[in-house]
Amino acid sequence: MTRRQLPIGIQSFRRIRERDCYYVDKTPHIRRLVDGGDFYFLSRPRRFGKSLLVDTLQELFEGSEPLFRGLDIHGYWDWSVRHPVVRLSFDGKHDEPGDLEQSIANQLAIMESDFGLETAQSLETGPERLRRLLHRLHRATGQQAVVLVDEYDKPILDVIDKPEMARANRDYLRGFYGIIKGSARDVRFVFVTGVSMFSRVSLFSGLNNLDNISLDPEYATICGYTDADLDTVFAPELPGLDRDEIREWYNGYHWLGEERLYNPFDMLLLFRKREFMPHWFETGSPSFLFRMMTEREVSPLELEKRTVEAGQLSKFDVGDIGIEALLFQTGYLTIRGKRRDGPQTLYTLDYPNFEVRHSLNQELLGHLGRQGREVWDSGRELGRLLAANDFDRFAERLRSFLAGVPYHWQGSNGPARYEAWYAGMLYACFRAIGLDLRVEESSFRGRADMVVLHGGQVFVLEFKMANGEGGGNAAAQKAIGQMRDRGYAEQYRDRGEPVHLVGIAFSREGRNVSAVRAVPA
Repeated sequence: MTRRQLPIGIQSFRRIRERDCYYVDKTPHIRRLVDGGDFYFLSRPRRFGKSLLVDTLQELFEGSEPLFRGLDIHGYWDWSVRHPVVRLSFDGKHDEPGDLEQSIANQLAIMESDFGLETAQSLETGPERLRRLLHRLHRATGQQAVVLVDEYDKPILDVIDKPEMARANRDYLRGFYGIIKGSARDVRFVFVTGVSMFSRVSLFSGLNNLDNISLDPEYATICGYTDADLDTVFAPELPGLDRDEIREWYNGYHWLGEERLYNPFDMLLLFRKREFMPHWFETGSPSFLFRMMTEREVSPLELEKRTVEAGQLSKFDVGDIGIEALLFQTGYLTIRGKRRDGPQTLYTLDYPNFEVRHSLNQELLGHLGRQGREVWDSGRELGRLLAANDFDRFAERLRSFLAGVPYHWQGSNGPARYEAWYAGMLYACFRAIGLDLRVEESSFRGRADMVVLHGGQVFVLEFKMANGEGGGNAAAQKAIGQMRDRGYAEQYRDRGEPVHLVGIAFSREGRNVSAVRAVPA
């Protein structure tokens, strides 16, 4: 097969098609959308192909027939009908009063000029101007307008740490988007995309007829690449790359369909650079997430296999952002499982892949002042000491590593929170260097806090808070007894590798490790 141009950073459907770039055909999804309804909303993380999807919709409704030859939708579309498209995108800055209103006014003025319409009077507000534009386009062309909104939430997310400004932008957008529903007679199709799923009541109360397809299995693959896409469309790029390593590094995003997905940006950069690197992760900064984890005392250990109720995935509004919603909607966690518990729907969240798991924990430690080389050296040494069964020196090295953790990251809600934070720092260190871990592995009578598979051995770790300065040894021995009583080691015996039970005690007073004890299982 012939290699083609990689469409890195290209969000123009026309450019991709005219340059004969690689393209994964998403028009079967578009056909179902258009045939099945009129008003849609889609949330996906950054760099997942949302803007390209919006651009494809624009070219389709504008009747750019040559661009769709050879694609699924070509034979089903009436190319004699062309709809005027009103497309809005919020890719500028919106952090000062008036920025958002000016951005909308500028975009509407460009569209009025492009359609040959008289520019609206300056006294008109943005919502009034949009209403008049939709009506005038319908009347002038005889066809209802199509409304496409890309990055609908960016004016709010840009200032999410400035609640007053964020609320002002949210309230303005609520009135602006509400105009679309009020102009239904002039509108054929609406598609709104963004990263977040802001509360329908807070932002879309005026546009409450949007069908949210973000977790609709039928549209789970509307953005992103599947394994089949890589093996067919991108087959010429695969030679020389380990297919299993590609899956481990980048596959795993899931929105309730049958497939697990790759972020397109990751794959295109991998095919160009031929190196396994955190391509997607490095395009954004999770500093706001780390601040929220600090405020809510969420340990990094608690991010894996996190069970949440369905409503928590969409708990997103100014001043009321759920940590689960933020992690999921921004792409740092994805759905691993779904089950019913009485009237509730529960989801299990986890890291999508090695890239995110490794990079997020490394970045978190950097946020805590533990920078790259120090983390790497500490993690490698801790792993080496475990493999050598030198648990006394392991305890010393762990104490040294934890000594610089800021006080306010150590929890304030009792022993359980202290325990989670100390354990979380060891977890983040091991994840940052890529050790094979199991978190809360179930046995027939309970769950181990952490299991490390390293050096041809299995280490089952249990963490306890010590009572008083001298209670470390007793707490560590209690942890070992608990692991024995609950059979935590049993499921690892058939591996044919030595299994160790490791009890680690932490001291509230000393704010560090007070004892480490280990015995063969």
